[in-house]
Amino acid sequence: MEVFSLNLIAILTATFVGMVSGALWYSPVLFGDQWMQAIGKTPETMGNTTIPLVGGIVANFLTSIGIALIFSLAGVANLSTGISLGLIIGFLIIFPAFLSDNLFCNWGTRLLLIQSGYRMLSTFLMSIVLFYLG
Repeated sequence: MEVFSLNLIAILTATFVGMVSGALWYSPVLFGDQWMQAIGKTPETMGNTTIPLVGGIVANFLTSIGIALIFSLAGVANLSTGISLGLIIGFLIIFPAFLSDNLFCNWGTRLLLIQSGYRMLSTFLMSIVLFYLG
């Protein structure tokens, strides 16, 4: 199914990949404990996570649409170009935005690396999914 020449199945799959990578990234297996410490929370003090999870789904969906649009406009025809664009988006758009926020808010290097690392990874993975399915 395509909408505005974008493949909705590819976008939904990329959204799912973003959410799964986030679930793993923020789990105790990877960076969940360090992230909780960096934001000064415990599982008991997190509160209701329904709204943040819904927001995460929306954010990943919008990111998937954005990457798909960039791929369409750039005429991505091979995997290396798709990966390159994914890395450019991650390292030259997402990371600098997090860096600026981090410097002004003084959140600390650990939180910067955890938060931006997830976004850069998910963008990279979404790019691969969108290339193959898009």
